Amino acid sequence: MKSFFDKNLLLKGKNAKFLYKMVKNLPIIDYHCHLNQSQIANDCGFSDIGELWLKADHYKWRAMRLNGVEEKYITGDATFKEKFFKYAEIMPNLIGNPLYYWTQLELKLVFNINKPLNLDTAEEIYNLANAKLKNLTVLDLLKRFNVEYVATTDDPIDDLLDHGKHGNTIVSPTFRPDKLFNFEQDYLDKLSSVSGVKINGLSDLLTALENRLNYFVKKGCVISDHGFDRFPETYATEEQATKIFGNLNNASIEEKESLKGYILLWLTKEYKKRNITMQLHFAVTRNVNPSGFKNCGVDSGFDVVSEPPSVKNLVNFLNKTDDQDRPKTILYTLNDATLTALASVSGAFRNVLMGAAWWFNDTVQAIKRNLSVISEYACLGNNLGMLTDSRSFSSYVRFDFFRRILCSFVGEKVDSGEYDKKSAITLCKNLCYFNAKQII
Repeated sequence: MKSFFDKNLLLKGKNAKFLYKMVKNLPIIDYHCHLNQSQIANDCGFSDIGELWLKADHYKWRAMRLNGVEEKYITGDATFKEKFFKYAEIMPNLIGNPLYYWTQLELKLVFNINKPLNLDTAEEIYNLANAKLKNLTVLDLLKRFNVEYVATTDDPIDDLLDHGKHGNTIVSPTFRPDKLFNFEQDYLDKLSSVSGVKINGLSDLLTALENRLNYFVKKGCVISDHGFDRFPETYATEEQATKIFGNLNNASIEEKESLKGYILLWLTKEYKKRNITMQLHFAVTRNVNPSGFKNCGVDSGFDVVSEPPSVKNLVNFLNKTDDQDRPKTILYTLNDATLTALASVSGAFRNVLMGAAWWFNDTVQAIKRNLSVISEYACLGNNLGMLTDSRSFSSYVRFDFFRRILCSFVGEKVDSGEYDKKSAITLCKNLCYFNAKQII
């Protein structure tokens, strides 16, 4: 019987272990996350492990709600120590959940603690972790994980004052204009203010967005991001979009969707001009459970997997941009029921890649499924590998988690004689570091 969380965790076979040794210490490029750049710039510390883990991690919050923990101990006014003990209490219930792996890996890799977390061990682990956390800051954690590059998630109206190089880590913004597509006047007024463009019509809006894009690029932006439930079904012409924007107060839902389609296509071409990679993630319904959302707000664990994306609508979107005008585009789906179809789409259009298994899909089995489908229906060798999509500075164990699963997936093919060892080494290194390096 293997010992608890030993060095060969998730590594099956001789070649998996060998490949993992080749990649485990490679630098990390986190090309999509929600870390707070101000905390990085100010090299903040942490009061205790409860703050580090439970202040902003909606993955853990959801798990606690699943186990009946009162909201007081999740997003409420309980102390971080009390929240930590409640989380410790539910840990044994999370077998198979990625949170179980991540939590135990964080204890091992950050605090050198290799004991199962539960209510019996909570006091000891809390004290041991806090003793080490006294001398750990944000930059210490980034250095410990060898994080070379972080792409935060930023709205076009954000000031980006804290982006730059901090310690050994480059922190760059990501252009994410999701809030724009609500077309609310308050937001448009803020966009007008920060861009210096009075927005009276559609052409003014595009000029304001262009100004902000240029500012983002100046601050190091090389990636954009769009998250939505589904792709637009209709796309306004320039004439139609101008008319709709000029009459927003009376525009129908369908008209606003077609306006969104027009702007999305415009942005696609602007990204290409600036060599900005475009991320598209979809099949998510946000802010369900009205009472929970009202009490806790956005990004608190009330987003859910939605219906499978319409492949027809995705193809329609991609068809509207010529291959030479399309930036590198990465597709992520929270509902992987149509993963095979999406992978096939990536082979029909240039510069379109399947993304990582993320959010609800960054589990052991879903990552394996993602790797398998991409390798069989698209191309695994040019995949960009892992990202954190996280708000936690200890979440970089997710790269170790991914690297172990990847090396086991590839190593099994070497073991069976299906793949040569030299190519396996190159492929694993590329997926763990060098492919992502090419887009930053």
